Amino acid sequence: MPSRTPASIAAVYLVGAGPGDPGLLTVRGAECLARADLVLYDYLVNPQTLTHARPTAEKVCLGRHGAGRILSQQEVNERMIAAARAGRIVVRLKAGDPLVFARATEECGALIAAQVPFEIVPGVTTALAAAAYAGVPVTGRQLSSAVALVTGHEENGKEAVLNYAALASFPGTLVFYMGATTVAHWAGGLLAGGMPATTAVAVIRRCTWPDQATIRTTLGEVAEVFHTQKIRPPVITIVGDVAGAEPLADWFTGRPLFGQRVIVTRPVEQADELRSRLTDLGADVFVQPAIEIGPPADWAPVDRALEKITDYQWLVFSSANGVKFLIERLLEQDDVRRLAGVRLAAIGPATAEALAQYSLRAELVPPEFRAESLAAALAGRVSGQRVLLARASRGRELLAEELRAAGAQVDQITVYESRDVTVADPAVAAALSGEHPVWVTVTSSAIARSLATMIGGDLKRARLASISPITTETLKEFGYDVAVEAAEYTTDGLIRAILAG
Repeated sequence: MPSRTPASIAAVYLVGAGPGDPGLLTVRGAECLARADLVLYDYLVNPQTLTHARPTAEKVCLGRHGAGRILSQQEVNERMIAAARAGRIVVRLKAGDPLVFARATEECGALIAAQVPFEIVPGVTTALAAAAYAGVPVTGRQLSSAVALVTGHEENGKEAVLNYAALASFPGTLVFYMGATTVAHWAGGLLAGGMPATTAVAVIRRCTWPDQATIRTTLGEVAEVFHTQKIRPPVITIVGDVAGAEPLADWFTGRPLFGQRVIVTRPVEQADELRSRLTDLGADVFVQPAIEIGPPADWAPVDRALEKITDYQWLVFSSANGVKFLIERLLEQDDVRRLAGVRLAAIGPATAEALAQYSLRAELVPPEFRAESLAAALAGRVSGQRVLLARASRGRELLAEELRAAGAQVDQITVYESRDVTVADPAVAAALSGEHPVWVTVTSSAIARSLATMIGGDLKRARLASISPITTETLKEFGYDVAVEAAEYTTDGLIRAILAG
């Protein structure tokens, strides 16, 4: 039992993160991460999984081979117990499933001895994920009716060792975990036990990750394949008739952007939609915000404009951010009925959709989603009228100038601040400086300028995907070539440009 006091609430959660794809985290796992004060995670856990944790939560990687010190199991146990006793909620985040070759029994034993209540949250284990992501089923009506999960790396001094003769005659599928460095030992054991050298083998590296690879071979040749192709962990190896069958499907590695790296540079709160769309298309996506969005330094000008909002005939939004910050500020003081007599204009469909989320309809959306088109669409309708522009702390003055030229009385209010991010995440910097080609999405001139300062020369190594001619022009001013430009100035258009490029 997790606790000797049934009424107690768990202080430690042993959570399975799955084999790599962050989408395979369970709902319960996400709930536990959201309440954690401390997250202790394996290096094989996808960093995107950590986005479910609060920004203020402490996140500690327990180390990886060849990259600093690895915490011992004793140290992990002590850290969990000390944090729990200090009143902190701890998530011990494990790759795969906590109870499948993940040493959870040792951690549970330590927690029980310390009388620390805990909960085990299962995760998708790699053996099962392989069936879906690599098209190598672990069972099949005509091929295998049983599965054995086998460690390829046994603990020294263990009393009960693997009986390879018994495994060699196992009437089903064998799945070896952690067998990359010991392949000669376990493959030799199966051969010595009588398993035919022609037995089919599928080696799946980084299952469910954007660089997943599957190598098919035989038991007699698998050790040489590991050696000549320098196959390194994380790897699972499936042995048996199922490994020689026709793959179920190529839906995962066959996606149009599989194997391509894409860096999304939008602010964190706006990056998720583009990130998830690109991920669904198979891309290995990094999120590196180039700018940060926040409330204005002084709300007073906004509040004064809202007090006399009925004096305006038009309220014009040049971004979805502007909608969010202005309407939320209005709702703190009043409600959207204050806008009943004001006509609303939006620069594009995303901005119009942001208004719709507050049950507001944009009366005017231009055919092209940029300031020039919005100004042209409004020019014939605003002469002699008062127009309020809700804008960022920086940006072009074109819209205000064009509307004034059309005879409008224009006031502008800064409803949100846009600030540059000055330092790139080390993983993003490494991706840009590496040999693997990288796409970088650039969705505004402000982002283009920030990237030029933050990344500099390494940005020239990337393939730049620009959302509009204005953004392209800004990139060119800094000396960068643009690989593709969206024909429609939206995220959908940007994705289509990348697919075509």
